[in-house]
Amino acid sequence: MSTRHSLRMTRRRFLVNTATVGAGLTLGMLLPGCAREEGPEEVMPEAGPGKAGGEVVRDARFEPNAFIRIGTDDRVTVIIKHLEMGQGTYTGLATLVAEELDAAWDQVDVEGAPADAALYNNLFWGKLQGTGGSTAIANSYEQMRNAGAAARHMLVMAAARQWGVRDSEIDVVDGVISHVASGRQARFGEMSEAAAREAVPDTVFVKEPDEFRLIGTRLPRKDSKAKVDGTAVFTQDIRLPGMLTALVAHPPRFGARLKSFDAGKAMIVPGVEEVVEIPTGVAVLATDFWAAKKGRDALHLEWDETDAFALGSTEILAQYRELAQAPGSPARSEGDAGQALQGADRKLETAVAFPYLAHAALEPMNCVIQKTGKGVEVWNGEQYQTPDQAAVAGVFGLEPEQVRINMLYAGGSFGRRANPDSDYLVETAHIVKAIGGRAPVKMVWTREDDMRAGYYRPLYFHTLKAGLDAEGNPVAWQHRIVGQSIAADTAFEGALIKDGVDITSVEGASNLPYAIPDISVDLHSPVHPVPVQWWRSVGSTHTAFAVETFIDQLAAAAGRDPVEFRRPLLRDHPRHLGVMELVAEKAGWGGSLPEGRGRGIAVHESFNSFVAQVAEVTVSGDGGFSVDRVVIAVDCGVAVNPDIVRAQMEGGMAFGLSAALESELSFSEGRPVQSNYHDYRVLRIGQMPEVEVHIVPSAQPPTGVGEPATPVIAPAVANALSAVTGQRFSSLPLKLNA
Repeated sequence: MSTRHSLRMTRRRFLVNTATVGAGLTLGMLLPGCAREEGPEEVMPEAGPGKAGGEVVRDARFEPNAFIRIGTDDRVTVIIKHLEMGQGTYTGLATLVAEELDAAWDQVDVEGAPADAALYNNLFWGKLQGTGGSTAIANSYEQMRNAGAAARHMLVMAAARQWGVRDSEIDVVDGVISHVASGRQARFGEMSEAAAREAVPDTVFVKEPDEFRLIGTRLPRKDSKAKVDGTAVFTQDIRLPGMLTALVAHPPRFGARLKSFDAGKAMIVPGVEEVVEIPTGVAVLATDFWAAKKGRDALHLEWDETDAFALGSTEILAQYRELAQAPGSPARSEGDAGQALQGADRKLETAVAFPYLAHAALEPMNCVIQKTGKGVEVWNGEQYQTPDQAAVAGVFGLEPEQVRINMLYAGGSFGRRANPDSDYLVETAHIVKAIGGRAPVKMVWTREDDMRAGYYRPLYFHTLKAGLDAEGNPVAWQHRIVGQSIAADTAFEGALIKDGVDITSVEGASNLPYAIPDISVDLHSPVHPVPVQWWRSVGSTHTAFAVETFIDQLAAAAGRDPVEFRRPLLRDHPRHLGVMELVAEKAGWGGSLPEGRGRGIAVHESFNSFVAQVAEVTVSGDGGFSVDRVVIAVDCGVAVNPDIVRAQMEGGMAFGLSAALESELSFSEGRPVQSNYHDYRVLRIGQMPEVEVHIVPSAQPPTGVGEPATPVIAPAVANALSAVTGQRFSSLPLKLNA
């Protein structure tokens, strides 16, 4: 049997207990008295174990809240507390359990966890269950491995007891428990009932990295088959008896209020059953989506826009430029940057503007809610269980535990479904309440609703100043940021805003890694009624671009190669330096390129991961350009599944490249201008460059991979374009001078 490292389990993160559920072994915690209430039978596409959001199991006695369930059928079900929205969470977390359990990968199924922060909280967030900040694998790494190791121990002890041998003589490989000397063996399913009677160990043994069989290897994703054959269940697939589909007419401007409405024409549309006023607008309920859409189109609406937002993006930016003339709240202050700047041999400055951005997930916001005898039940691509549970409960006057949430697959999110106001769930709840709960409701936002009534990455404006000494070394750095606070007036304000500084606005700037003696970073957080929230990579979406393009500008002023310029400045940050050196080597940095072609580099830390990228661009004679090749180096600790890490590097880079080349959400007289993918453009397949991903080997605990590639690509592309044209860029998306 392989040697294992002893790790004390003190229940510091989760409770472990055993119980027999039907037949087999459940590792986790059973809540006595949590009998499932019987209600109308759900009608859904056929789905089985491993197809998240599949059939809802009706247990006659208990609802088990567990991490692992092993049945007599030899299936190992790993219950996953984090949303699968395409980022590979279901595969990664199942890998951690299977590794320590020594299960065969093909016997492992996955199932989404219910909303229960007592069991399934995000360990980085305290008593809150949710997915975000690239934390799914990182916060669960020890937790899920411990769970797997504890289950393995119980199986081994049960076998030792049955066979009358020492547990140290028993081995487990690919779901088979064996005792070589006697020739006995049993599969997990055969030993599961006996294992359920074993005591939970206080001490478990987890593997050393050199013992890993599954962690660090490319394993097939657990969600791929269902998504390919159509059996994966998303919110739009949910069908309940008597269910109505609802669409909402929202105000044309943020802050406008409903004055009056006439539903007469809407009610004569075949299929429309009811029209109700709710706090966010007017909801049309019908037997299907198209009837609800036509009914909404037929509404006569009058809005009171007296207090509505009426500015355009140009006016907002002008306000921000004015604010940037004066110091803001200090986010970082080392030395005296102002005095050092005055004494510098050479001074440089720049300003950069960033537009509002929509999340534009392929699956727009949607939700199903049904009233039950004891509360309500929710089905959706659930990202923020604890806040959403509380918010929905508040609408109905319930306790949070009376809100049951079924976590389905989500077709992307990029932060949108983790809404600080639980907006689209609350909207659905108000519709159900308005009709007296007489029918379950599926609320659907169209793409246009998502673009024009949603939440956005804030518009930001940056100014930067720096000074170089006679040798071209930077001696002063001043960075000012202006943009709406994401955390203000939310439940997270106390944790995320310190001394007037929203840390999500300045991350990536306040932790500048470059060794510059005198540094100043400050922030203005103007208030506007445009709703904003986190967007993939949050503050780094804009800070990385401002910092890395300005560093390149300083390198040019110093007459140095961008890599050579950064190298001594990163001397105190070996992981930054490591990915920069790796990506430069793999990209052939310094090698010759044809005329019109250039390379640019950028390096950035976000979510405790370190990413460097080199972009190669070609500038055409007509003023256009293409991004031809991107080389990525990432240091994210242990790569639990290297294939998923590569996929997230590629996808995150492409998401950031959309913002670099195409995406912009603008306002005109308070109204969002863009409405769908035809005018809010995202990257087209023909624009996707060739991509290489290089993962730094590591035995460090895993860190985030869902977001860290996103902010690095825009500055890498901009720096490449500057290398060819000499142009410096003051806004995104990137445009070459005519």
